[in-house]
Amino acid sequence: VDMWGFNCGPGALCAVLNMRPAEIRPHMLDFERKHYTNPRMMFEILIRLGVRHMPVDEWPSFGLVRIQWGGPWTGPGCPLRKRYRHTHWIACSQKAGEERWVFDVNATCVGGWVTYSTWSGQIVPWLLKECEPSADGTFWPTHCIQVYGNNEPASA
Repeated sequence: VDMWGFNCGPGALCAVLNMRPAEIRPHMLDFERKHYTNPRMMFEILIRLGVRHMPVDEWPSFGLVRIQWGGPWTGPGCPLRKRYRHTHWIACSQKAGEERWVFDVNATCVGGWVTYSTWSGQIVPWLLKECEPSADGTFWPTHCIQVYGNNEPASA
């Protein structure tokens, strides 16, 4: 996995599709050259895998979320392309009336899936300190993708 630069994009895909890294690798387009998964690539990968999905305006009940870390790169006048270098893919799952769960590739030591409150209160601060030291501590979703299982209607 380390040999091909496996990170948050492929990790979130593995979690939401219940696939192993070796299974997802052939479908990752030019990820191994770029070492990132932008939204266009993520949608193309889902299409190529035949996964039913739909972009949504808010956190999906089950799917993928691209997080934007706030910092100097999100300030007024800063080119949008600079923001892309400070993003992070996660998977999420939430049943009605229950707390949201988040899969973060950085939490694999505890199984990857943690509650949103654990993720936002413990993992995000650690991740920002380690990987985004200029971040201001804020974050928000930029792309939310509902992923449908075999029995879920695409219009849910």
